[in-house]
Amino acid sequence: IERESSVRQLIERVCGTIADWGFKQGYFDEKNKGNFHYELAKLSIDQRIAFNSPVWFNVGTHKYESRKTQDDREEYVVNDRDRMIPVRENGKIVGERLAKKGEIIRIPPGKYHLYPQTSACFIQNVDDTMESIMELAKKEALLFRHGSGTGSDLSTLRSSREKLSGGGKPSGPLAYLVFYDKVAGIVKSGGKTRRAAKMDSLKDTHPDIYEFITAKSKEEEKVNMLMDMGINWKEARETVSFQNANLSVRISDEFMKAVENDEDWQTIPVHNKELADKMPRYKARELFRKIAEGTWTCGDPGIQFDTTINKWHTCSNSDRINASNPCSEYMFINNSSCNLASLNLMGFVNPDGSFNTKDFEKAIRTLAIAQDLLYDNSSFPTREIAENSHKFRPLGMGYSNLGALLMFWGLPYDSDKGRVAASAITSLLTSTVYKTSVEMAKKIGPFEEFEKNKEPMLNVIKMHKEYSEKIDRTKLPKGTGLEKVIEEANNNWNYNIKEGEKYGFRNAQATVLAPTGTISFMMDCSTTGIEPDIALVKYKLLTEGSTLKIVNYTVEPALRRLGYSDEKIKSILDYIEKNLSLIHISEPTRPLYISYAVFCLK
Repeated sequence: IERESSVRQLIERVCGTIADWGFKQGYFDEKNKGNFHYELAKLSIDQRIAFNSPVWFNVGTHKYESRKTQDDREEYVVNDRDRMIPVRENGKIVGERLAKKGEIIRIPPGKYHLYPQTSACFIQNVDDTMESIMELAKKEALLFRHGSGTGSDLSTLRSSREKLSGGGKPSGPLAYLVFYDKVAGIVKSGGKTRRAAKMDSLKDTHPDIYEFITAKSKEEEKVNMLMDMGINWKEARETVSFQNANLSVRISDEFMKAVENDEDWQTIPVHNKELADKMPRYKARELFRKIAEGTWTCGDPGIQFDTTINKWHTCSNSDRINASNPCSEYMFINNSSCNLASLNLMGFVNPDGSFNTKDFEKAIRTLAIAQDLLYDNSSFPTREIAENSHKFRPLGMGYSNLGALLMFWGLPYDSDKGRVAASAITSLLTSTVYKTSVEMAKKIGPFEEFEKNKEPMLNVIKMHKEYSEKIDRTKLPKGTGLEKVIEEANNNWNYNIKEGEKYGFRNAQATVLAPTGTISFMMDCSTTGIEPDIALVKYKLLTEGSTLKIVNYTVEPALRRLGYSDEKIKSILDYIEKNLSLIHISEPTRPLYISYAVFCLK
């Protein structure tokens, strides 16, 4: 079969391949391989879990003849056994050498299909050299082709206000960002039609920070000017810059204190320290105001709280965290990757409306093992990313449908009860992934850099425990079973501290809170990620021009839970069906934003 025609084929390809990997690597025996395969497939077919898109795109496709090519690509993998590999000089194969097990090697020609690219999130560095700047564009393009996103902090690039060693004037990070943005626009995600995912950040001390903050809002003004001249909105957006990149400012506690105290903020040269007194000085509140205005105008720049992020960094003895992936859920050291997976929270609600703690933990355990297995069987775009991915093995498990769950329980999204419910579930999720990670470390060993980072990692685990125990149980909504969720989470944190001290952890990170856009559709979620619903009926334009209608099916049970009569429920559902229909405009003169309805449920 060269083209899949059913969900069964898709799930069997992915889950069967991962189960085979687990048996080959000694995670379980033949009998438990079958059990693991069944559990993983059952969770997937029941729409309780979903891996990130690259897993569905790539894992197990080696079974199809069309994927077996003689390509010689520059991608890397952890060598699973002693073997002879090609030796290259000037791009040509000139001989062979023995590569040891565990060594990072370039995939031999014709073997690329055996090592799928499975991570959705990458962080890459860029050095202040032309070679590194151009190389980053190449590496980003390769990641976009496989359906992944990547982020980089551009603070390493000297500002436009400094000097080059040859006496010229630097272009500054904004000039290169224009170039990177165009590359992302050309190379679509997955090599298809989905937009590429890209994040670029700049630290608050960089001399070009003001230009960075205002860059995207200025481009938004150009879009409006072009449309006023009669240019189609799509063409107008394709004409301007920064439409394929998310921008974020890396904010320190020192900057926030300067904002609070209405102080000046001095930027610092990246390389030419002798020019320190010539670098721009701003009012901190002016910069903060510009960030807020940009976010209001066009959504960018966002803010990443650099000091807080590094306070919760499990591997600070290896390197600091400088950047994130495009959606900011994955934050770790440079040249690293993370594979994501999510659980559909509504899939773990009992018939009586309570949360099924036992099933949730079992699903997390199965999914965490599957995610860990991806690392030693996947390919990576650079030797550095392959090495760090293998050394740290960070997992990115999250959830979707939180908005629907809160709606089902009759809880306002912006409420103390809603926040306590989310905190309890998140604590159980994170503690269970780490508990599974400890169990894997007992049998297979911790991640390679654990001992080096034992102290900061255990400190982070202890902070998790501390904050989990602070969850206000008096605000737990009744009938949800969340009291048991918190108790189990706190038990897990105690286990993680005690056993983690002895055996370490298999993974340097456990969880993320991702947008889960595509895989939420796969799990038939009413809301994506942790967000509230934006409309009770939503429409997604598909590539061939048709429209996907997405209806929030949580409305009826939510109304029943809130005590509405059958007559009122029918009236509301009839209103939704009648009034929330698609408004179609083939060529809008402005981007169309429609808020269908707002219901105040009392």
